Amino acid sequence: MRKLLLGLDAGQTVTKAVLFDAAGRQVAKGSIKVPLHTPRPCWVERDMNEVWLAAQQAIRRCLADGGVTTGREVAAVGLSGHNDGLYAVDERHEPVRAAISAMDTRAHTVLDRWRDTPVWPQALARSGQVPFAASPAAVLAWLKGHEPTVLERSRWLMFCKDWLRLKLTGEVATDPTEASASFTDVHTHAYSRQLLDLYGLGELARKLPPVLPCEAVAGRVTAEAAAATGLSFGTPVVTGAHDVDAAAIGIGGITPGDLCLIAGTFSVNQVVSDRVVIDPRWQVRNFVRPQQWMSMSTSPASVANLEWFLRVVGVPTAPGESVHDVIAGEVGAHLAGRSEVLFHPFIYGSPHSWPASGTFLGLRGWHTRGHLLRALLEGVVLNHRWHVDALSSALPVTGATRLTGGAARSETWAQMFSDALNRPIEVPHVDESAARGAALLAGTAIGMFTGIDDARALPTGGRSYQPEAGRVAVLGETYQAYLAAVEALGPVWSRLAGD
Repeated sequence: MRKLLLGLDAGQTVTKAVLFDAAGRQVAKGSIKVPLHTPRPCWVERDMNEVWLAAQQAIRRCLADGGVTTGREVAAVGLSGHNDGLYAVDERHEPVRAAISAMDTRAHTVLDRWRDTPVWPQALARSGQVPFAASPAAVLAWLKGHEPTVLERSRWLMFCKDWLRLKLTGEVATDPTEASASFTDVHTHAYSRQLLDLYGLGELARKLPPVLPCEAVAGRVTAEAAAATGLSFGTPVVTGAHDVDAAAIGIGGITPGDLCLIAGTFSVNQVVSDRVVIDPRWQVRNFVRPQQWMSMSTSPASVANLEWFLRVVGVPTAPGESVHDVIAGEVGAHLAGRSEVLFHPFIYGSPHSWPASGTFLGLRGWHTRGHLLRALLEGVVLNHRWHVDALSSALPVTGATRLTGGAARSETWAQMFSDALNRPIEVPHVDESAARGAALLAGTAIGMFTGIDDARALPTGGRSYQPEAGRVAVLGETYQAYLAAVEALGPVWSRLAGD
């Protein structure tokens, strides 16, 4: 009988279940899109039962795709998922309200109240980060002021993958990478009552889930979950990790100094380090290994912008033609010369002050959809550059630069990353990096691997890109215009938002 590992990755919009063999090679995959709901401006929510249903369906599709007729072939399950936001359950482990997504910005008013007070510098010094609108500190403080009964009814305040593990096993837990979203001391990796008190949330300490190592067996598949998913009763389920840490494991970016770029719903730019380097431009969070940290400079401003464009504008395709091939052709036809159109990819948020928003600048009557698409792709890359420049200004970024996520599937986009960052870019031959990282943690838990640095766990093969001098110069100039526009548009964005 085959011995397979299942990685379940619950992203912001899609839940993926992926099977891997004992060499870390992908065997099968199933994916289900989970709808986002925006009942009010700034609110981005998900139905928690829909999230669980999507996981069930993704697992069943994956098992069918892999020819798994009985779940016994799956030796262990690992999980990863989007961090931040909130998945709250009551004493019976039932949802208390709709989940709040990491793209939700309702709590920006809380940040306005905390900024320029002692909360800001104390949060940075103790937790290694300042809160943003969807961080648990801000979301819970908003709920305390606007929906206090939600907190009163909640028994556990969880993250997405921890909700799915609860449904799979009936056990409550989280891991060090996710626990560090708001309430752990950056030096000790442990929950800090002082941080909870700083945010006025001290009474919620008992509602935070227990923290287990990422590679620990946190529970086993229940009979009910087995019937729902096709997995076998009793299959070990590992604690898992925040999807950005899992993705770094999945593509082999686990050595201090390596730069990992995840171009998905979020722009994630991160470096593993052996020491704490604090700066408000990034978050210092626990890595999967003790006494290591992941410095992440992030914003909800990456490939989700293209998904928005396709939904609103559309790109027609012929029968059998891929929309991404059409995009590559249209962008390629307008790639020569300077950037005539500028795009700020802030449809869902930005690394800049609220309320920066998505913006096209420089439009003329002769511009086509191809010009807009080129601007959009460049804008996403330039936002990544802002984050990378921040990290590089204080951290030793001396290793390889690896790219994963939706943008990595596009050769045109991957080359733009190399040109905009003026760095060689590696795109490992890994289709689902976060699911792979979760599966490798599961394999470590049951002894299939000696650890995340086991040679058998490292990816092999892939594509590489070198900076092209002419395009480096063009994108360097575009970046200066991009930054100048961010500075100039601040008052305009505020006026449009009614601030």
